[in-house]
Amino acid sequence: MSTEPAAAEGHPGPADTDAPRAGQGAEATGPEETAAEEGAGAPDPADTDDGTDADAGAPAAEPTAEGEGVSEAAAEIAAQRELQERIAQRKAAKEGPIAAGGKLSGTAADLLAAVRAVESGERPAAVFSEPAPTPRKVVAEPVRRAPAAAPAGPAEPAAEAVDAVRALLAEGGAPASLAAPAAATLGEGADSALRDDPWQLLRFPGVRPEQADGFARALLGAECGPDDERRGRAVTVWLLEQAAVAGHTALDAPLLAEALGKRAVPDPDEAVQSAIAEGDALVFQDALEEPPGAPARAPESTQETAAQDGSEDGDEAERPVRVLVGLERYALAEESLADGLARLVNSLSKEDSSQALADWEPAAAAAAGSTAELIRAAAGHGLVLHTGAEAARAEPAALVQAAARLGLRVCAAAHSVDGRRRLAEHFGPGAPESTAVTVSGLLSGTEGPGRDRDGALAVDLLVVLDAPQLDVETAAMLAESLPDGARLVLSGDPSVLWSAGPGRVFADLLAARACPQIASRTPDPGPVGELVSGIGAGELNEVAAPGKEVVIVPVRDAAEAIHRAVQLVADSVPRAIGVPSEQTQVITPGHGGAAGTRALNAALKERLNPGPGRFGGFDPGDRIAYVPAPGRTVPGRVVRADADGLHLDCAGTPVVVPQDAVERTVRHGWALTAHQAVGLRWPAAVVVLPGDATQALSRPWVYTAFGRGERHLSVVHGADTALPRAVAEVPAKPRTTRLQTLLRAQVPPTQ
Repeated sequence: MSTEPAAAEGHPGPADTDAPRAGQGAEATGPEETAAEEGAGAPDPADTDDGTDADAGAPAAEPTAEGEGVSEAAAEIAAQRELQERIAQRKAAKEGPIAAGGKLSGTAADLLAAVRAVESGERPAAVFSEPAPTPRKVVAEPVRRAPAAAPAGPAEPAAEAVDAVRALLAEGGAPASLAAPAAATLGEGADSALRDDPWQLLRFPGVRPEQADGFARALLGAECGPDDERRGRAVTVWLLEQAAVAGHTALDAPLLAEALGKRAVPDPDEAVQSAIAEGDALVFQDALEEPPGAPARAPESTQETAAQDGSEDGDEAERPVRVLVGLERYALAEESLADGLARLVNSLSKEDSSQALADWEPAAAAAAGSTAELIRAAAGHGLVLHTGAEAARAEPAALVQAAARLGLRVCAAAHSVDGRRRLAEHFGPGAPESTAVTVSGLLSGTEGPGRDRDGALAVDLLVVLDAPQLDVETAAMLAESLPDGARLVLSGDPSVLWSAGPGRVFADLLAARACPQIASRTPDPGPVGELVSGIGAGELNEVAAPGKEVVIVPVRDAAEAIHRAVQLVADSVPRAIGVPSEQTQVITPGHGGAAGTRALNAALKERLNPGPGRFGGFDPGDRIAYVPAPGRTVPGRVVRADADGLHLDCAGTPVVVPQDAVERTVRHGWALTAHQAVGLRWPAAVVVLPGDATQALSRPWVYTAFGRGERHLSVVHGADTALPRAVAEVPAKPRTTRLQTLLRAQVPPTQ
């Protein structure tokens, strides 16, 4: 590992346009990301506001690729609607709420009272109470339908309706730009609905509680107050949505109540109960796991007898529960995912497994090490987890090739177009085009083997790489789409950043131990691989880099960091390493701040492709980051612009982004955040660590950022001791999810 001295010359670069804020440098939630740096505990928006310049919940545009009748984004929306309809049908088919026992107090007792009120018919609500975990051997086949044809998109609201909403917004001092989405979302009579409940304004992207309060005061006058039930309900839902942005699928009831208190809701418990009763949120009671070494609990019959006798033994034997509150959308997706995975685990009979083991044994015998273990595990099980870094991708690729030789219908999916390219390299030029696909393309139907007459994917083996990037909704769609008897292998590096969307699917499945887990023994080569492997173990080691594969560039401040990053990309790396500027990627912790992506991209554009930015700030030749859907970034270049929109070349695919969608879905892309870069790799990477970004650093962030360079890594280092401290002491921030609980109720742990 070599160290370059700081440059003695001046520090040219654009003036910083983003005033530093509290916590600046943290990963911002822009249009291409749905989560900040792995989220945090209580979903107080004050904790997540780090200078975002676009709405995290803004709907993605639906640009079309040239020559295609339907856009990939539109088809992906159709697949998401398909999932929501399926899980809604499953929910409607379930029996009534399950009575929840237990002796609770405080918030838990209040929420339980709300549940019982619903069960008795006193208050209508959608309440879900999880039964005690009991192993289930047979999982019913979910209802499947053929995927819908390409959607026409939501109907445009009538001009009169939009005008009426616009007039109401003007009366309340709200921006007129919300008129069209409000009319489309609220439907006929949208202006009346908003006048009756002004806090519905919180349903729209970018609106904060204080802004909705101002709107409500303008419309309601003296009737408006912080104790208004409508306000408490709306703020509850808004906080749950903010928690989803941070990665949570549900929140502990006490944390939610605390966050409501910070938002001036006088009775948080009543606000939560109101949201539950109106069907805006769901409440769950999950039994807590027994701590290691805890004394054995009495049999259930003994507990029941003790409870009937009123003895204290019954009280002591009562199993504690965790009360969670979540949005229906993510709760049902998590339930659907657990059901789908349990179905895959249980649908492969012992006879089929035994025969498959015999059929697959020659392929396993011809392989070696963890590749052979993976082949044997996939032969005998419907669900298998595989962990490993970049070099380990060869193992699931070998599995796919072995299964194809046995006559099975196979498919392998990666998170990004670049991941698909790297995966296809393992298969060679003779492999069918449908073998290596992207997850989004597979679900939307634009890539892959297609679906059978029942609507299931026409595969016998599906391997999904970059599995840590699966959010709960995407994972649920995959599980729902697989036929009975199919095998699913989820492969990925557990040390990288988690998904941009809510959930931590891969980590939850590893913790649940509901299926075989194969750990690769194939290390990443070279000094960069050695450095990143140590980071994964919590150690920032100095590595030998005789060919300058790893270079540390110390800097004093943000201005020098920008200057040195531009110098590395434009001159040093091409000259010393032989990697051209267009194949070198800059990575930094956040969009804002003195050395965030905005400031770096401005400086890099000035040096590498100067121009007036005639097309919404872009010029032909600009490197861009295009976001077809939240959480998914596709690098590309600007080709031209015309009346149709901004024409891009994204990995060889021409894309046209409409003019009104450019600001939401396209950024300059010389510099990206680590969340944008996850799942992508370049020949060289320049990681910028300014001193004002130390709060954003964590072991997963450093591991992800440092691992994006294949041949070379330069670190522009101004974080001082914060870097080794983050690697050694700052793990991934926890996310509250329910997948482990749901899955353990259906599939007992294997160990």
